[in-house]
Amino acid sequence: MDTTYLQRYLLDPALWTVWGGRLLKAVLIVLLARLLLVYGVRLAERALTQARHGNLLVIDDRRSRTLAPLTRSILRYFVDVVAVLSLLSIFLPPETLQPILASAGVVGLAVGFGAQSLVRDIISGFFILYEDQFAVGDYITTGSYTGVVEDLGLRITRLRDFSGAVHVVPNGRIEAVTNMSRGQMRALVDVGVAYEESLPRVLEVLRRVAADVAQEFKEVIVADPEVLGVVNLGPSAMDIRILAQTRPMEQWGVERALRHRILEAFERESIEIPYPRQVFLQGRGRPEAPGDPGTPTPRAAGSPESEIGNL
Repeated sequence: MDTTYLQRYLLDPALWTVWGGRLLKAVLIVLLARLLLVYGVRLAERALTQARHGNLLVIDDRRSRTLAPLTRSILRYFVDVVAVLSLLSIFLPPETLQPILASAGVVGLAVGFGAQSLVRDIISGFFILYEDQFAVGDYITTGSYTGVVEDLGLRITRLRDFSGAVHVVPNGRIEAVTNMSRGQMRALVDVGVAYEESLPRVLEVLRRVAADVAQEFKEVIVADPEVLGVVNLGPSAMDIRILAQTRPMEQWGVERALRHRILEAFERESIEIPYPRQVFLQGRGRPEAPGDPGTPTPRAAGSPESEIGNL
């Protein structure tokens, strides 16, 4: 290879002018893409914050927590795709770039036919967001999974259950959802009381306990606890039910507080809560003579009954 030609080609000022301009444009495109991404995310977060306190479009906190990461993802994908196409247009001539874009379209169409589940996940995720079926922070049950929604995207939903495990569920597989974070929730406690206790006295003690719990948890209790009365007559106890309405995700704490206060009140008032027990009776009467009812008759050794008893 002629080194003189190569040196003359590399030292050509026109070559450095052309490639220097292209490199400068590429650097500017990358910087501009990063700036658009940073300030675009800030602008989107500010718009969501204003919408939460605005008058025209009101978005609650959980809806804002759902839309914020989704907006960042969409903005990042859009900026990256535009930046890549701009960089290709700089370094590749139009007659080379057009076949590449056409091939990409054909490949994308083929992938679309082969990835129908992906398309279904994205469409399902769009309708979940549009219909506001659930949002980040909601406690839901879908299929065999139950937990708090940590992330909601167009393709997948992440749930974290009480054990700490994270379940990643494709949106296309979400057919039915039970949302336990919407509206009022019910706190229900059943208490078993012995039949020997005075029912009016037990009800009065439970009403006092319900009033104390309602005062202590007044910030989370929507409707004060109500003693409904006897709801079941069991073999050894009568069940009395207490019902309260709470804010979402607060019903378990109210139920625990009710049980704790009821146990303390029953111990203080000497009200018995029945529980299974066993009583053994041992008789100390006179020795019964042979032949008396209930006394086993001695058997001869070697008899069938004796042999069976010794097995």
